[in-house]
Amino acid sequence: MLIGICGRRCAGKTEVAKYLETKHAFTLLRMAATSGGDGDSSSRNCTSWTDGEKSYPSSKSLLDHVTQHWSKRFVMLGMGSLEPKVMDNFLRRPFFLLLSVDAPTLVRWQRYQNRIDSSSQKRTFESFVQECDTNMYHPDHGIAHLVQKSTVHLLNTTNSLVSLHQNLDALKLEDESRLRPSWDAYFMQLASLAARRSNCMKRRVGCVLVRGKRVIATGYNGTPRNLVNCNQGGCKRCNSGTSRGVGLTTCLCIHAEENALLEAGRERVGDGATLYCDMCPCLTCSIKIVQMGIAEVVYSHEYSMDVEFLRLVESNFGSFALYV
Repeated sequence: MLIGICGRRCAGKTEVAKYLETKHAFTLLRMAATSGGDGDSSSRNCTSWTDGEKSYPSSKSLLDHVTQHWSKRFVMLGMGSLEPKVMDNFLRRPFFLLLSVDAPTLVRWQRYQNRIDSSSQKRTFESFVQECDTNMYHPDHGIAHLVQKSTVHLLNTTNSLVSLHQNLDALKLEDESRLRPSWDAYFMQLASLAARRSNCMKRRVGCVLVRGKRVIATGYNGTPRNLVNCNQGGCKRCNSGTSRGVGLTTCLCIHAEENALLEAGRERVGDGATLYCDMCPCLTCSIKIVQMGIAEVVYSHEYSMDVEFLRLVESNFGSFALYV
């Protein structure tokens, strides 16, 4: 695993790297040409940490080293000094995780003041902000594009190392499942992607049917084919702002689960299929899910469930779980 750290000046990047080295046995890597990256001296100030060579003449040699030792843990500062094409080479690697660290401007200004020696020339607050903005938004060497591409974003809002370490403990950056999502996470992401195709004015919902870790069908909610889309006025009930649970018999929208089941059909669903949905199925959909022989239902957001619904799922589903 290689974690690259980027972020604004005085956001706490070096402290994050030290935490990874101290608590989770990460080794600091850097390129000899790196002059601090991200607009500060983070990588220059890091003294020798453990386990072999720390400095590499090029990004290729560094990546080659990590590839050959992929089971070890590495961390790298100064990501902002890399050219976009070089950065893309890092992002393509299955062992690479990009972390961005940020903090409120006044907190970073206070850290900057505490860091500068009395003999050093101090900047004004305005010049500090201007330098930070240039570092972030400069059209040629700004790091805004890195922040957008980051897999994990950390907001370091206080000057307390204890608080920072608690936040890092909760993030579990060392967990390799961050590099490759679990099957549940993978299929839930597909369900969320399907939801983006929804045209329902009430809420977006997506669904994926899976058997043997292979996608059978996908679905999202909206009006049936050949009818005007819900978001174009096709369903009066959804467009009128009707409260939840009211006027359901007049709704023209097909639920995501229904669309996926209709697309697959009973024969394609077969036995042992799992239904992933980013919203807990309603009672009407649950009845159809039971009828189709679905073995497991996984969802990410709760929905109002009554006693009859709970009895239905408890007696008919092999597994019915809330995915977090």
